Amino acid sequence: MNDNLDKNLKGFSRYLVNAGLLDAKNAVDATKQAGKEGTPLVSHVVSNGLASSRQIAILASQEFGLPLLDLEPISKDTLPIQEVESSLIRKHHVLPLAKRGNRLFLAASDPTNQEAIKEIQFNTGLAIEIILVEEDKLAVALEEASRTEEETIGAMLEENLENIEFDNFDDADSNANDQAEIDEAPVVRFVNKILLDAINGGVSDIHFEPYEKSFRIRYRQDGLLFEKASPPVNIAQRLSSRLKVMARLNIAERRVPQDGRIKLKVSKHRAIDFRVNTCPTLYGEKVVLRILDATAATIGVDALGFEEDQKGLFMEAIKKPYGMILVTGPTGSGKTVTLYTALNILNDPEINISTAEDPVEIQVEGINQVNINAASGLYFADALRAFLRQDPDIIMVGEIRDLETGEIAVKAAQTGHMVLSTLHTNDAPQTLTRLANMGIPPYNIASSVNLIMAQRLGRRLCEHCKEPEEIPRTALLEEGFTEAEVAEGLIIYKAVGCDKCNNGYKGRVGIFEIMPVSEGIARIILEEGNAMQLKEQALKEGYYYDLRAAGLLKVKNGLTSLEEVNRITKD
Repeated sequence: MNDNLDKNLKGFSRYLVNAGLLDAKNAVDATKQAGKEGTPLVSHVVSNGLASSRQIAILASQEFGLPLLDLEPISKDTLPIQEVESSLIRKHHVLPLAKRGNRLFLAASDPTNQEAIKEIQFNTGLAIEIILVEEDKLAVALEEASRTEEETIGAMLEENLENIEFDNFDDADSNANDQAEIDEAPVVRFVNKILLDAINGGVSDIHFEPYEKSFRIRYRQDGLLFEKASPPVNIAQRLSSRLKVMARLNIAERRVPQDGRIKLKVSKHRAIDFRVNTCPTLYGEKVVLRILDATAATIGVDALGFEEDQKGLFMEAIKKPYGMILVTGPTGSGKTVTLYTALNILNDPEINISTAEDPVEIQVEGINQVNINAASGLYFADALRAFLRQDPDIIMVGEIRDLETGEIAVKAAQTGHMVLSTLHTNDAPQTLTRLANMGIPPYNIASSVNLIMAQRLGRRLCEHCKEPEEIPRTALLEEGFTEAEVAEGLIIYKAVGCDKCNNGYKGRVGIFEIMPVSEGIARIILEEGNAMQLKEQALKEGYYYDLRAAGLLKVKNGLTSLEEVNRITKD
């Protein structure tokens, strides 16, 4: 054998060459190619017809003294797939066969894969024993197991809520029976269905609400709540207990609010995070789940809903080396997505980005994210002080809630850092007066804030069913449209509703009010002017229009309805 080739033969490839199933050159080439493709060597050899799976299995059994099993007659429905994470099954090309006590039997075609044994043993806490199988039959079995998982989820989605039955529940026995309640198969199936339906329906929040004589589950979709189900009131506590276990909360504590997180694996390729909050009410715990979409940060600036001039102001502001950008609006108005869109644009190996949030909603690789934890004494101000000792370039603060946080954020913006944060005010001009009311000196506000952005989320009209709406000219003028816009044949669309949307709407679009802090604005801040003066100056400078005007522009462009803009912007 060639010495150079011999050095490159490692692991199972050497056994294949010594047994005469492959020549040395083919073995080296196959090893390299399998590495590039990220596939196991045996899979590559069999799929490319270099050797038969039967011969390889017999060789491995003889060399390593391991039992050889024919996978074909084994029912895939009985395999303990749930014992090993699907990501590990795919990564190591193995299949759980049986569990006996603390031993887990794994089907594998490559007995030299020690990494698989160690990682799965560590992950499961079980002793691993390898059973050799033929590679082609293992590939088929893995595919069948994957298909079974997907079909189970599909069946769960189609399951009829009315057919799920629950045993009677006696509240007096609740403490003794907590674990039994949450492990009941019907409760588990019911919760899984509610969560999966929400994910597939594009829902943002799920509310589990107990009352004296009823219990309801509501979804928030496109900003509005609607009732999804009304299960029997006597299962309310079981459902809350099940959700608390999934979120790793204390199921015995029902007197104080708790916060947690759920990661739900809906298929082998997809996992969804939920933020969970419980709150004690008169008749039990209300549980609210916020669905956290990790892809929201990567939608891109063009998908947010900016007008072209607004996009230009936003991009110009985030590219500045220092200063502060503030986003304001009510809960659920998309502030976090806007800030993370900016961070995603700025995220670069040469830049140190740190965020402090309560809690972290969107996890992004390359950004240092800190969860505020009041219980352990970690507040926004504490996180900010720590960031400033760690050589930051960009800091994101989840919310400026008090004077201490505001002062540290302002000082950071004045000393060469870019700071992004949120406040709760109605519009952009009021944000500046809010900072002043907190106690931050006007000269610090004027010298640190670069851009203020107020935003709302409006429901987007369904492109398949929207229709023109006849509105009298005088009514259009009263709503805020100009004489010129009405005269040029303004077309207003209304929501209709079809099988592709939700009451005529599908998705949401951002409505923005953007106000850069110019010299004129800064002068009014220094003179301690009010929000009205700030707004008049911004309008005079010509690059500002308020939320109402921004919403009417969306109506004019056919993106949403006048009714929807009135719902979210009219005083």
